[in-house]
Amino acid sequence: MSGLERRSDHPAPAASAGANADSGSSGSFSAGNRSTRAGSTQSDPSIARSSVPSVPSSSGRSAAPSIELEGVSFSYPDGTRALENINLRIDPGELVAIVGQNGSGKSTLTRHLNGLLRPTTGRVLLDGRDVRGLHVARLAERVGLAFQNPDRQLFAGRVSAEVAFGPRNLGLRGAELDALVRAALDAVGLSAEAASNPYDLGYSRRKLLSLASVLAMRTPILVLDEPTTGQDARGAARVRAVVAAASEEGRTVIAISHDMRFVAECFRRVVVMRAGRVVLDGTPDVVFGEATWPELRAAYLESPFAALAGARLGLGATPSESSFVAALGQRARNG
Repeated sequence: MSGLERRSDHPAPAASAGANADSGSSGSFSAGNRSTRAGSTQSDPSIARSSVPSVPSSSGRSAAPSIELEGVSFSYPDGTRALENINLRIDPGELVAIVGQNGSGKSTLTRHLNGLLRPTTGRVLLDGRDVRGLHVARLAERVGLAFQNPDRQLFAGRVSAEVAFGPRNLGLRGAELDALVRAALDAVGLSAEAASNPYDLGYSRRKLLSLASVLAMRTPILVLDEPTTGQDARGAARVRAVVAAASEEGRTVIAISHDMRFVAECFRRVVVMRAGRVVLDGTPDVVFGEATWPELRAAYLESPFAALAGARLGLGATPSESSFVAALGQRARNG
């Protein structure tokens, strides 16, 4: 996707509107800010993309389907209007970040992709098929979701059993199942903890474990809710490497994040939500560009530091650190 699509049919933000719209998320905005600060530390060079093992393909797994939301609105039982007329298409293999303040509808939207929530009005389509008629168990074969709070996802008494649960329920057994579990744990750096109890791990490592449990299912679509929150530089680097490896395999990766540096570095498309609506949709260089700063401020967001610095220095669009350094180098070469 190129360029920017502005969505201007949104109301002014209200403090009460969508206050519970991301009720599946348990972190606070301050936690998201802590993630951003941790993520701004230089990534651990020892965790290169090539060092993350590829999770072996399981038999019969299909290519990533397209995703379409057509006029999707959703209200919670208490009357909170969490989504309002969402129209969004995500093509196979896209890397998409969804950003917005707490309560903007991000988690509510992604929970429609695997059937945990169903639209009040509108439709969600996977490869043109309305998911309303599909059971959550069937959707779990196509869409893997790692929750923001790992404690809502983990239940097994052993790390390896936790990771094996999903693919086992898809019918995998024996050597193939064992290989999937090993590779998923290797990818998140938890191989040495295979026999541990998940609740003997710290919070950040439990988040990595929840990511491993989704990776092992080999779903063509990965949905990651605040994957870098609570991670130190090494953990955040592992998340980045997992996203890159999944993309190279042709899988669709959708991430909710408050970590704008992570978003700018790892994703090719950014969807901005405010008060249950999509208000911006475009590439990082455009969404984080100076022209859209008023819209970002209205959504209580700020561009990553590289974008701010690049604009102040007249370097053009520099959403990521690598683009900022490249622009500085080009200026130096041009004298």
